[in-house]
Amino acid sequence: MKKIILIPDSFKGTMSSIEVCSVMEQTIHYHCPAAKVVCVPVADGGEGTVDAFLQAVGGKKIPVRVQGPFFEEVEAFYGWLPGDVAVIEMAAAAGLPLVGDCRQVEKATTYGVGEIMHHALLHGCKKIVIGLGGSATNDGGCGAAAALGAVFKNHAGEEFVPTGATLQQIVSIDLSAVKKKFENVECVTMCDIDNPLCGVEGAAAVFGPQKGADAAMVDLLDKGLAHMAAVIKQSTGREVLALAGAGAAGGMGAGTVAFFSSSLQRGIETVLDTVGFDDLLQDADMVFSGEGKIDAQSLRGKVVLGVAQRTKKAGVPLVCVVGAIGDGIDGAYEQGVTAVFSINRMPMPFKEAALHSKENLAIAMDNIIRLIK
Repeated sequence: MKKIILIPDSFKGTMSSIEVCSVMEQTIHYHCPAAKVVCVPVADGGEGTVDAFLQAVGGKKIPVRVQGPFFEEVEAFYGWLPGDVAVIEMAAAAGLPLVGDCRQVEKATTYGVGEIMHHALLHGCKKIVIGLGGSATNDGGCGAAAALGAVFKNHAGEEFVPTGATLQQIVSIDLSAVKKKFENVECVTMCDIDNPLCGVEGAAAVFGPQKGADAAMVDLLDKGLAHMAAVIKQSTGREVLALAGAGAAGGMGAGTVAFFSSSLQRGIETVLDTVGFDDLLQDADMVFSGEGKIDAQSLRGKVVLGVAQRTKKAGVPLVCVVGAIGDGIDGAYEQGVTAVFSINRMPMPFKEAALHSKENLAIAMDNIIRLIK
């Protein structure tokens, strides 16, 4: 084998995708020292997304001071990739870890996320990739839009920066300044959930409680997002209320679409497009992917399926190395997976197996490469 691509998801609770790539690469090079190994650790939009992209395609991490979840100053960052692509983890400026035990979702803002975007735009980025995940907010992305020049006004005609508690005060939205900034810039949002903006499956109901909202606050936040959606439709003509993924990250999914004309894209598709996966496949002999557990759920748009669809089209074998093999994976072979192997050598509880995950992965890869050779 002359060229092998590694593109695993993380093994939840045991190994990050970068760690999985490292173990796989070491084992391959032990047997095939001359082989070219291309590592593409998978990012899902949450914590570690910037590092994963930088590991995959190179670039640099750019530090920037912005306003945090409660408008306090925090140290944040974003990634700058070849081709003038900026990758932003919204959690870097508006994440739950930044608020600690002070979970007041109704007061939290995405303003700092917009400041990071503004910094990237000022430095000439041509594309912005926004990773959604781990947010402490429920402001529908209004804070981020305000940081980029959007003007929100209340009944008194006063300009303000809406948070979850004040979304119902929005009377008008002027996005002219934002549109100008994005005239020649593409925006893509990594979004792996399909929750709508409001209702029992919406942002407030599903994710609000973990951000500190009680039942009364969930109701207030939900009504605020519904009101915001109505004003967005009136001001821009965009319909985001029932949009799949609109409820991600406290309604930030809806906000990126409405305010930045972003597309909502599954994380794996964003990764594959950003790293030029189709081009990488052209002279590849084999691809290795994997995740903590493969089952029927894995065939509903997760990493393995996304990779399989591309490798099948290119005619390149795809081997999945996983922690556990569940039921209902027959469809994986039809979708393009060549073979599936579990790294677990003997039955044991997950807590015990997790302690040996790297060792078990190395042994499994060793045997697979021996077989291939």
